[in-house]
Amino acid sequence: MSSPTGPASGLPVRMPRPRQPGRHRRPEPLAAPEGAPALVLAVPGTPSAVTRGLAEEVVSIARSELPGLDARIGYLDGDDTEFPTLQSVLVYAADERTARYEHARAAGLDVKEPDGPVAVIVPLLAGPDSALLRQVRQALMDSRVAAELTDVLGPHPLLAEALHVRLSEAGLARADRARLFTVATAADGIILASVGGEEAVQAAGITGMLLAARLAVPVMAAALDQEGSIASVAEQLRTSGSQQLALAPYLIGPEIDAMLIEEAAKEADCPAADALGPYPAIGKLALAKYTTALGIAPQQPQGAPVR
Repeated sequence: MSSPTGPASGLPVRMPRPRQPGRHRRPEPLAAPEGAPALVLAVPGTPSAVTRGLAEEVVSIARSELPGLDARIGYLDGDDTEFPTLQSVLVYAADERTARYEHARAAGLDVKEPDGPVAVIVPLLAGPDSALLRQVRQALMDSRVAAELTDVLGPHPLLAEALHVRLSEAGLARADRARLFTVATAADGIILASVGGEEAVQAAGITGMLLAARLAVPVMAAALDQEGSIASVAEQLRTSGSQQLALAPYLIGPEIDAMLIEEAAKEADCPAADALGPYPAIGKLALAKYTTALGIAPQQPQGAPVR
């Protein structure tokens, strides 16, 4: 005979426990609020099919992290045919939102167009570049659209991770942090090449310290757009004992002509890794800038150890 609470044998019965909140619970999936501003990725440099592919991959990563996200791409040097300018993307987003609410009112719905920003502009830049950021601000002013402009993506530990990955892909750094195996071509000194003048060099230096901690080799930042900066840093590293140098572009890619990286590597007489490109962290950092600006920030993006 059994009782309402268990078998007559007296054996314990596993009862379901009510779900309790706590730090070990998986966070509820976050979705973009209805009517949220668009994330507009401001892409510098001369537009091309490669640039568009990179930007599309970045916004695709952002959309996958935040379902329902309205993400768009505006080019600082676009032509409004194949590559829409940042200004035109902002104007279109504003017109689209106005039309959407006018249509709702025409349908008899009691709705009011939000007072908040139409868009949040995220510059596709790893570090500060005053000239490119002036272009972004000018496009925003010319559009006459209520939009918010975020900071650039770096410095951030995820960018140090991305640099480590690019160096290891080029055979210029050990892929594991524990240094359990040897790479014959691993560099013993890294030139972190930025663009944007002295301010960019200082900002890159912060990420450079994080990269140095990962690789256990000296890392020094230099400016691709300042004559003699790359050669000077290369000389400092060699004087301090580094003999096998590598150049790591602290760039996403579209900011400059790729030939400048090749020329800098020749100037420093060392091999170079690829630019950061559409590394997954770039999309996550762009989204983090957007959600923080709106006050709906999910957990900060976390990196994975490089294997």
